[in-house]
Amino acid sequence: MSKSKEIKTNAMRILEKEKIPFSHYTYECDEFIDGIQIADKLSLPHEKVFKTLVTRGNGRDYFVFVIPVDRELDLKKAARAVGEKSVAMIPVKDINGITGYIRGGCTAVGMKKQYVTRLDECAGRQETIVISGGRIGSQIELRPGDFLAACRGEYADICQEM
Repeated sequence: MSKSKEIKTNAMRILEKEKIPFSHYTYECDEFIDGIQIADKLSLPHEKVFKTLVTRGNGRDYFVFVIPVDRELDLKKAARAVGEKSVAMIPVKDINGITGYIRGGCTAVGMKKQYVTRLDECAGRQETIVISGGRIGSQIELRPGDFLAACRGEYADICQEM
C-alpha cells in the first residue's frame, strides 16, 4: 500500500509561509466544473463557497473579484469598488497567462502578479469561506480576514441584487 503525497499548491505554500491556518479539501474532477457543483460534491452550503473572477478595467489594469458561487458579479458595482469607469470579464483563454492558474483552479492567493482584489462583503458574515486551492480538485477553507490578508484584498459590495 503506497501513501500518496499531498500535492501542495502555490496558494497553500503562501498560506503556510504567512502562518495562516487553513483546511484543505480535495474532490475528484478531471476538468472544469462550476462552483455550485463543487460545493455540492463537498456537501458545503453555497453561501460559504466562493469563486474567483478576473476582469479588466477600461484603464487596462486587471482586477480580481471573489463572490459566492451562487451569485453573479455586478460589473457596475465592481468597477466602482476599484475606482474604474467599467470592468469586463477577461476571456477564459487568457486566464492562465494573466493569473498563472487555469479555469476552475484560479485563486486570488499566489497569482503571477498582485492584482487589486475585492471580496464580497457577505463573506464577512461567514466564520470561514472556501476558495479554490489553486488547481482543479482542490479547495481551501479559511477565515475571510485571513484570505484578505493573504491576497491584500478588501471587502466590497460587488454582487448583483438577488
